[in-house]
Amino acid sequence: MASFGVHHVVMDFKLELVAVPVSDVDRAKDFYADKVGFALDHDHTVSDDVRFVQLTPPGSACSIALGRGIVDTAPGSLQGMQLVVTDIDAARAELVGRGVEVGEVQTFPWGRFVFFADPDGNGWAVQEIPTR
Repeated sequence: MASFGVHHVVMDFKLELVAVPVSDVDRAKDFYADKVGFALDHDHTVSDDVRFVQLTPPGSACSIALGRGIVDTAPGSLQGMQLVVTDIDAARAELVGRGVEVGEVQTFPWGRFVFFADPDGNGWAVQEIPTR
């Protein structure tokens, strides 16, 4: 059977939330809110087994979730999360000023980076994308 004028709509799939496995929810919440500077969006204790904490990096459309009963992966096992900034030197200075243990700026052909980890060892990269 012939189809005439069939239009396929391309669906948007927007990444909204990434679960970060942590061992101590309050310690992680304090780290991401107070040290890294993420906005605390929600902190709900649903039951004895479920607590949902959502935080969002400044300017980001994607948030992270911490808590109890959120994910089964081992605390500290999430690696390679990446934040993007326009000025890596200013971003590093801000993180250091907030008390985050962050490495020195590293330069690669695909951008300049600094790296840090949360108290459980979940690994983050902050990238300044080179001008094109």
